[in-house]
Amino acid sequence: MNTKLERKLSLLHATAINMIDMVGIGPFVVLSVVAQIMGGPYFLYAWIAGAFLSYVDAMVWSQLGAALPKAGGSFHFLKEGYGEKWGKMMSFLFVWQTMIQAPLVIASAAIGFSKYANYFFHFTALQEKAVSGAVVILVISLLYRKIESIGKISVFLWVGVLTTMLWIIFGGIANGHFLEPIRHIHDGFEMKHGFAAALGFASVKTIYSYLGYYNVCHLGGEIKNPSKNIPKSMFISITGIAVLYLAMNISVASVLPFQTIVESKYVVSAYIQALYGTNAGALVTILILLVAFASLFAATLGYSRIPYAAAKDHSFFPYFAELHPKLHFPHRSLLVLGGIAFVFSLLFRLKEVIDAILAMRILIQFIGQAIGLLLLVKRKGKSFFPWKMPLYPLPLLMAIAIWIGIFISTGQKMMMGGLIVISLGLIVFYWANKMQWLGKKE
Repeated sequence: MNTKLERKLSLLHATAINMIDMVGIGPFVVLSVVAQIMGGPYFLYAWIAGAFLSYVDAMVWSQLGAALPKAGGSFHFLKEGYGEKWGKMMSFLFVWQTMIQAPLVIASAAIGFSKYANYFFHFTALQEKAVSGAVVILVISLLYRKIESIGKISVFLWVGVLTTMLWIIFGGIANGHFLEPIRHIHDGFEMKHGFAAALGFASVKTIYSYLGYYNVCHLGGEIKNPSKNIPKSMFISITGIAVLYLAMNISVASVLPFQTIVESKYVVSAYIQALYGTNAGALVTILILLVAFASLFAATLGYSRIPYAAAKDHSFFPYFAELHPKLHFPHRSLLVLGGIAFVFSLLFRLKEVIDAILAMRILIQFIGQAIGLLLLVKRKGKSFFPWKMPLYPLPLLMAIAIWIGIFISTGQKMMMGGLIVISLGLIVFYWANKMQWLGKKE
């Protein structure tokens, strides 16, 4: 019986999985929100800020991912980074918060899908919840197969994502006013405390739309030539998505009045409809729903490897250490995370989910991981890493500082929620240790 994950995903597959995870429903549903928060044409700066943070943070992920290309990504990064004394606790806390945060990510895509589908169907609140739950179930059923089949599905969905984005961008360029939003980006702009605060709140939304550039690290045990392909796939993904996001926002702003952008629930559909008519607006809505589904597919795929990797390492509950006997993927992780996501998709609203996702993962995964890299470099030396970030440790320190700002911008309620999840994780960790459920060899 094959009990190991197979390295079948190429650079193309890895990049496709990252990019479809990144796009999702996020840029389409938060475009109006970001414009509203910023209050002027300079809302484009919030998208640039999201791209900048993604780049510097991806350097942390790249250095760790190339050196530790295993399923579970951050689980191994934290365990190795914090060493024998604290690594076990930090990696457990990451998997613990993943069991809540990952279903929130999956649920956010499903909720966003059902909300955007209202363009056609005008669902009641109950029907909207039923649709989001059904989407989660469909994704789980599609992922219940061998990894090479999933790679092919990912490329197909990636083509759909790129086609949709390029059509949206082409509309703005063909309209002839594509450069106008750039020329007027500073209209009404004042560099003061209020702008900094607005940029922080808006960046919570834009960074949500960039999340996923690191998905390849969670699939590290299934990537070919990981020391090169893991960093490459991340930087290709971020560059491509940043260009697409900025071009899409500029295109929309070149056609629709700012007030329409702020007030529209289906701003991209309204934009295409203004250019090409009602049928085109309906078609782009269908494509946006495909993009949302593709993101949900990629995110669920990556997260399903984390509890499996931790359990295989005897650092999480052993129930999750099983691979499917014939299809060779972590089916128990997939089903449990999918089940929790199904429940979350029925219970929560999209805005709550977006803020909770960031607040919950920043301390352990992003900040904790960056500090872990500092510790690992000090302990192992730079020669341990096949890929090294330029100007080390400056990008790492910048990432930590920005993540702290983003954490504060999620608000007191979400900050407290994140701290409560960590506190509960510590209780469960010490209880599981006392019961000798962790570190126990089979």
